[in-house]
Amino acid sequence: SSTDARYSIADMVLFKTEFHGYSAEFSPFEPNLLAVATSQYFGIVGNGRQFVLDVREGEVNRVAAFDTQDGLYDCTWSEDNENVVVSASGDGTLKMWDIQSDDNPLRSFEEHTHEVYSVDWNLMNKDTFVTGSWDDSIKLWSPFDDQSIRTFTEHKYCVYSTVWSPQNSDVFASASGDYSLKIWAAGEPGSRLSINAHDYEILTCDWNKYDEFQVTTGSVDKTLKIWDIRNI
Repeated sequence: SSTDARYSIADMVLFKTEFHGYSAEFSPFEPNLLAVATSQYFGIVGNGRQFVLDVREGEVNRVAAFDTQDGLYDCTWSEDNENVVVSASGDGTLKMWDIQSDDNPLRSFEEHTHEVYSVDWNLMNKDTFVTGSWDDSIKLWSPFDDQSIRTFTEHKYCVYSTVWSPQNSDVFASASGDYSLKIWAAGEPGSRLSINAHDYEILTCDWNKYDEFQVTTGSVDKTLKIWDIRNI
């Protein structure tokens, strides 16, 4: 839009838009492509916009931009198709986009009943992705089916983060406002491990790419913790 602005300042490259940025993910196929999920008014009310940007030679250029009726909180690239991005929306839906197509969204996944705050594509299996929502549930999806494969309902409050293990195609972690970190196997209805990890809401979690047993969590209690799940 006309309010977008681009700057090149020394070694920093900056892209400015009127929407607030919630998630930025580099493409697993093209080193210069960046997906950015944004929301108006800090994601409280208003619309969303999914950007795909080309970052090279000190400049940022817009490749695609897709508008949504509600704010976007997260996004993920397909690990199987270099043109596909999935956005997590405040209206409870997930939108799948093709950056080379004029017919978008490719698909809308509509099972969550509250904001979808997390989406992550399976790094190894490549044909599934997982989502976490403020409806307290986690869902496993195939990009080729409108209905989810499985729903996980152990968490007692908002799910803020869902992340696949980078070394095990069947395993993912989740972090929730119920203070817990959970480790799941995609084919099992209940968690393999549940840790009462913090004294307040946990907003993020991630795996150590180089250690399949190490997971970190970050919380509203102002602490960061690193867990060896073999010792729990």
